This record gives sequence, C-alpha cells and structure tokens, in this order.
Amino acid sequence: MPSTPSQSRRDKDARRRGEFPAAPEPLSVPVFDSHTHLDLTIQEAGVPGEGGGDPVDALIDAAAKAGIDRLVQVGVDVRSSRWSADLATRHESVLAAVAIHPNEAPVLPAAGLDAALREIEALAAQPRVRGIGETGLDTFRTGEDGRQAQEESFRAHIAIAKRYGKALIIHDRDAHRDVLRVLDEEGAPDTVVMHCFSGDADFAAECVRRGFYLSFAGTVTFASARALRAAAGITPAGQIMVETDAPYLTPVPYRGRPNASYLIPLTARSLAETRGEDVDTLCAAISANGERVFGPWR
Repeated sequence: MPSTPSQSRRDKDARRRGEFPAAPEPLSVPVFDSHTHLDLTIQEAGVPGEGGGDPVDALIDAAAKAGIDRLVQVGVDVRSSRWSADLATRHESVLAAVAIHPNEAPVLPAAGLDAALREIEALAAQPRVRGIGETGLDTFRTGEDGRQAQEESFRAHIAIAKRYGKALIIHDRDAHRDVLRVLDEEGAPDTVVMHCFSGDADFAAECVRRGFYLSFAGTVTFASARALRAAAGITPAGQIMVETDAPYLTPVPYRGRPNASYLIPLTARSLAETRGEDVDTLCAAISANGERVFGPWR
C-alpha cells in the first residue's frame, strides 16, 4: 500500500505546478492591497480555485473573503495602464495607477517614450486614476546604457503626479540614493509611496522624514529579511501600507507560488508581529492611510 505524501512533499509539488496557496484566516479589520497586477496575475498564474466565470471578479471576490476590500491596480506600460484605468471605472473596489515601468522606459525609442508619457498624462486626468506609478529607478535589471532614459522617464512621471495631484508610486530596486536624489532635485509630490519597500532602517528613516509612505510586500516575511523587518519596525503607523505586487513576492510559507491579494493577511500578521502590535490596530491604521493616499474608493 503506497504511503501518503508528507505535507512538505505536497507543498513542493504544489510549487512545481504553480498552484495558488489555500486561503489564510481572514482579517477581522479589512485592509487594502496598495499594489497589485490583476492582469499579470491572470496571464501568468490564472486564478485560485477551480476558475470559471470572470477571472478578475474571481480575484476580487477571493480578496474580499480574506478581508481585502479594496485594491490598487497598477499599470506598467501604456496598454496595462489603459486596462487598469478602465477596470477602475467598472469596479468600485478598484482604483488605478498608471505609468511606464522603469525597465520599460529604456527599451522604447525616444519618440516612443515621449508618446507613451503623453498617453500616461491623459490617463492621469481620469478621476479613478489615483496614482502615477509604478515609476522610479532600477539598476538591477537596467544597465548603464539605459539609465538616462530611465531617469528622464522618472522625472516626467514626477511632473505628471504634481500636475494632477496624484500619489507617486515608486519602484526602487538597488537605487535608493539615486531615487532620493531625483526626488529632491525635482521636488517630490505631496504624496509619495515607496512600493515594495526594500531598504534598511536607515533608508526607511530618510523616507519617513520626507513624509513618504512605505508599503511592505511579502518579502518582509522572508527569513533573510531582517533589515527589512527593522525598517518596518521603525515606520510610523501613519505611514505604513501593505501590498502583494501580485503575482510576485508571495509571503512565507508559500514563497515561490503565485501571489494574489487574498494572501495579504499573511503579510499583515507578520508586520504586526514584527512591530509588536495588535493586528487589528495595524490594519485600522493601514486602512486609514489608504484613504489619505488614494482617496475614497466608493
């Protein structure tokens, strides 16, 4: 008689198949996902469960059942930004952010980048587009030859955010000092969100001093992320947010499997433990921060 596979074996098999994890215990106090990519989640991973019906509705419904009652859907190029803006007009639980991703900007010809930025500016005027991003700098994936175009695009997005009074959502990978340099040179918008914050406590203190919001993803749950947890620990409750960056950065214990907004409770509980804070109290603060940054969803 064959033996029953162990839980660790079943988990490894699920990771290999790319299966969504089981839903965690729902949050008692609802929060929002400050940064998700529903389009990429559907394209790259599908939806949790058996599927059927509209995949966007399935992801939004799964999130709501876990206590994630609002989402910010983020564009990374003109096409996904248009899709995001359109989705926000059709779903009261979704707001949109629009931008050319830092790693997309250098691959466009100069004229193409200018045209793309004009499209982003047109979308920025829409009332349910509440963020300009994700924009910023990425020296991990973009080499030296693409840095100028990346920085020019970042500066253009800063200007758009200021013209339209929208939150600036920053992608910062291995570029902490240059991100602050450009923001200081251009003058930061009133509201800045450091998406998937990846710095240490010293960098967090620099961002907090400037009034920025720090949004933490599933990476804060990783065993190796001690410096990141230290950053989360010193972030004031009035400047902290939580996100998935789905379908990426799935929190422990499901690292390596597809991510989606319904898994936010894992990250929120980890943040609360790191901060020595009641999870309901933290969720209430995060929820209030979302309304300050993005305005009302409904």
